[in-house]
Amino acid sequence: MLTVTSVNVNGLRAAAKKGFVEWLAGTAADVVCLQEVRAEPQQLPADVREPEGWHVVHAPAAAKGRAGVSLYTRREPERVRIGFGSEEFDGSGRYVEVDLPGVTVASLYLPSGEVGTERQDEKERFMAEFLVYLRELKAKAAAGGREVVVCGDWNIAHQEADLKNWKGNKKNAGFLPEERAWLGEVFEEYVDVVRGLHPDVEGPYSWWSYRGRAFDNDTGWRIDYHVATPGLAERAAKGFVERAASHAERWSDHAPVTVVYEM
Repeated sequence: MLTVTSVNVNGLRAAAKKGFVEWLAGTAADVVCLQEVRAEPQQLPADVREPEGWHVVHAPAAAKGRAGVSLYTRREPERVRIGFGSEEFDGSGRYVEVDLPGVTVASLYLPSGEVGTERQDEKERFMAEFLVYLRELKAKAAAGGREVVVCGDWNIAHQEADLKNWKGNKKNAGFLPEERAWLGEVFEEYVDVVRGLHPDVEGPYSWWSYRGRAFDNDTGWRIDYHVATPGLAERAAKGFVERAASHAERWSDHAPVTVVYEM
């Protein structure tokens, strides 16, 4: 079995004070992919920066206090790569991947965007470059007899079933037609693992705004994905969102998304 968990921590230093450390100590995951770490490694407590029993790769953003992705693995990686060969984005703390036996696991934090601003233009540039890389990664992995899973906060809800208030968000970043179409192109090459395991349900959501009673009412978005090569997706035995029991017990506005693969 290979158990992989992905979660946007919404600031790892803050999450560590609210329950992340305890969650990490209790998880059965073999790999943990983090996004929006928002800290340099030296700013993190030792039990978060290099917890016992884990090999850790941190990829902070050049812009202090922004983005940042990390990977925690029980086994020492055979290879580590930060960035995907982009002159614009390799220093932005948005992508890191490792090779483990037979599988490449990546942590992705795709830009969130904002309609009518440079942030949306940045998101679109990232998407264009990253799709090319995803295709190259899949081909290279296939040639080497490997599988791939890119976990993370993709900041796009693909279908109406992936967010509660889809009617009110059709003109907002994260549910724009062109963003959804782009994700559709990704899913021509890869598989949305959790949707494949839960084809006929709304959600399961992985992000809820801190505003109002979004969490209590389950008014959420499913934007945190395991995106895997078809061969690996076929080995997914179960996938689930580790939703906190109550609003007060949350240590991020996202919840961990976990998939168990039969290797």
